[in-house]
Amino acid sequence: MRRRPGVRHLPGEIMNERRDDPSPSSAAASASGPTEADAELSGLLDAEAPTVFYRVLARKYRPRTFADLIGQEAMVRTLTNAFAAGRIAHAFILTGVRGVGKTSTARIIAKGLNCTGPEGTGGPTIAPCGVCDNCRAIAEDRHVDVIEMDAASRTGVDDIREILDGVRYRPIVARTKVYIIDEVHMLSKHAFNALLKTLEEPPEHVKFVFATTEIRKVPVTVLSRCQRFDLRRVAAETLVEHLAGVAKAEGAQVAPEALALIARAADGSVRDAQSLLDQAIAHGAGAVEAAAVRDMLGLADAAQVFDLMDVTLRGDAKAALDLLGELYAAGADPLTVIQDLLDLTHWLTRLIVAPEAAVGPATSEVERERGREMAGKLSLPILGRAWQMLMKGLGEVQASPAPLAAAEMAVVRLCYAAELPTPGELVKRLQADAAGPTPSDGGGSVAVAGGARAVPEAAPQAVPDRGPPQPTDFRALVELFAGRGDLTLRNHLYHNVHLVSLEPGRLKIRLTPEAPSGLPGEVLKRLRRWLGPHWNVLVATDADGDGEPTLAAEDRTAEEARRSGALQHPIVKAVLDAFPGAEVTRVRPLDRAGAVGEETTGGGEAAHESGEEGGGA
Repeated sequence: MRRRPGVRHLPGEIMNERRDDPSPSSAAASASGPTEADAELSGLLDAEAPTVFYRVLARKYRPRTFADLIGQEAMVRTLTNAFAAGRIAHAFILTGVRGVGKTSTARIIAKGLNCTGPEGTGGPTIAPCGVCDNCRAIAEDRHVDVIEMDAASRTGVDDIREILDGVRYRPIVARTKVYIIDEVHMLSKHAFNALLKTLEEPPEHVKFVFATTEIRKVPVTVLSRCQRFDLRRVAAETLVEHLAGVAKAEGAQVAPEALALIARAADGSVRDAQSLLDQAIAHGAGAVEAAAVRDMLGLADAAQVFDLMDVTLRGDAKAALDLLGELYAAGADPLTVIQDLLDLTHWLTRLIVAPEAAVGPATSEVERERGREMAGKLSLPILGRAWQMLMKGLGEVQASPAPLAAAEMAVVRLCYAAELPTPGELVKRLQADAAGPTPSDGGGSVAVAGGARAVPEAAPQAVPDRGPPQPTDFRALVELFAGRGDLTLRNHLYHNVHLVSLEPGRLKIRLTPEAPSGLPGEVLKRLRRWLGPHWNVLVATDADGDGEPTLAAEDRTAEEARRSGALQHPIVKAVLDAFPGAEVTRVRPLDRAGAVGEETTGGGEAAHESGEEGGGA
């Protein structure tokens, strides 16, 4: 054999080439021992030697015994009792989603039926030894009496006839002949019919094990002849535990939050979870963080999804669109973002109904803390409405040629629905209207005087002796709108209104150019409905001055002051010096006991108080 340029030869081929070469030069070279060229060639071959074959984690950690099978305790208990009592069915059918262990279970059953133990004298067992000839041959997929068939590629009656012809013969080396048919629902109608008689009364030495993901496509005549096991999706907590063990065995450092993301993306499939973990380990070169997994899966950052849900349910459409744009620019798919919002809506609902759902290894710190915070501010009717609107938006994003635009429209609709009353509130209002007219609608017209929008002050009305508590400052009045569910008006008052004066029953404001012209009238209607008919809302003229800064501007100024104060703190300076490039992005207030306080401002997410009140970053 001649060595051809550009063709890689194995060492054995090189030896054959030299042995078959009749040229005198080759013979002389062989007689004189290895030459310098031979040494160079040997080094080249060593350098080009193929790497060791790598087995992916889904194959490497495939269950070999029922003890390795996770999340299927009910099936394992039934089979254990059946083997112990000698009541082993002649046919089994295993159903479940992909990657939960159907084919692995079929092979374990085949091992258990044919295991002879390390001494070669054992009988059927639920715990095959894994070392006898039968166990090793079945594990390596080379046992002559365990026949596996893929019904997806062999669907016809002729393929089943081959099985029926072999059923009559006893096993060659095993105790029981086992036929494993994967994706059995793919068999044709005639193939199923040909199998029925043998499946009902097979020889004593034959067992059938079927596996399928579409149990409803299997004829009931076949189901009635089999013992059925429904393999469940594996719980996320169990998957996290399993993946942590696999990562430890592989010597990989995987963050708990990254494991939770992988378990959630696997959707109950152990194989999918192992494949994703394999990919994540390769992606992170052995060290896997949650951010890397999000990038790999195309997921949005959990904190940003909470932010998006927060501003959406507050009715702030501009902030919601900005956040959605940031997520899209970072690589998040619009469909995935809507799905994440749906998942978050479901999660918040669960926290309201069952607060203990926040406890578990599959729950991240962000979900636990911010979920509890948001669940305390929302109600089930609001979340139910959000779920319905997001479900409709999900279908639109899937069908739209412009997924981002469809996602933006879904978010905008949800923002503007935030101020709508819930069904329960609507019923109460209708009942109140049916009870009789109220004086709250009088005097609410908007007029233009002197070039400025104004609401004319109505004739003073008597303040009721007893009534709802009246707001003492403008911020309390604005938050009254948030508490009543009118989030759009609350946001306009927060961002687009300058307070000129506030007296009991009398509010004078100046509007920014961004404020809608009908805002004063809408505010007046709400105040008279909630606080009494004595309220009046006026729009300031030029003679009244500019008024105070908006609440949003006040909060931004206060946040910047707190941030500047935090930057002067010696501990913060030391941290920034120790970590070049680090930035202070959020500051939280500390109470006198040193605990992190609740956010009291409407603009910033956290604040830092230096001096007497806290002094911690």
